[in-house]
Amino acid sequence: MDVLGIFSAFGLSASAGLNAYIPLLTVALLAKFTTLIKLDEPWSALTSWWIIGLLVVLSLIEFFADKIPAVNHINDIIQTFIRPAAGAIVFAASARVITEIHPVLAMGLGLLVAGAVHGTKALVVRPVVTATTGGTANAAVSAMEDVVSVSVSVLAVVVPIAAAAVTVLLAVWLVTFLVWRSRRRADRPAAPARED
Repeated sequence: MDVLGIFSAFGLSASAGLNAYIPLLTVALLAKFTTLIKLDEPWSALTSWWIIGLLVVLSLIEFFADKIPAVNHINDIIQTFIRPAAGAIVFAASARVITEIHPVLAMGLGLLVAGAVHGTKALVVRPVVTATTGGTANAAVSAMEDVVSVSVSVLAVVVPIAAAAVTVLLAVWLVTFLVWRSRRRADRPAAPARED
């Protein structure tokens, strides 16, 4: 089994949890214009100009929708279904992986990875950012997520071990953040009971 291919697949599906279309577009463009990734049937359909054009349009829609207050929350609800599906597709389509892992298992792993990243983003990180900044930092956080998604997607194909390292670092940061948040809540004094 190709360990680098596995790292690549996990990095791409984690990236899809942040932005569904960036890793799909990255894979499509790299497969179309380079020899870094080769897509077997039926995944080679991603290199079609129609699919690439559709992914560009969807990427732009997601980019702008995620920067507008209130619209970004609706976008996250819609993306709850799209991002895990994109993670499943990109995991299964990743070079060297689909030939050695059963497609159903590959898609299941991609679905779980992208779904976990999206769930953490939508249910933990974004609500905290919105609550602590009144929503003013959501656009900046969204832009940072896009940069991370592009970086991890490219690294996952070009240097899969680096993508795996970035994914592990993000996971460690997230766990640290969640522990810090729960301790902070536990240290807060309880509100005094009201007497009627």
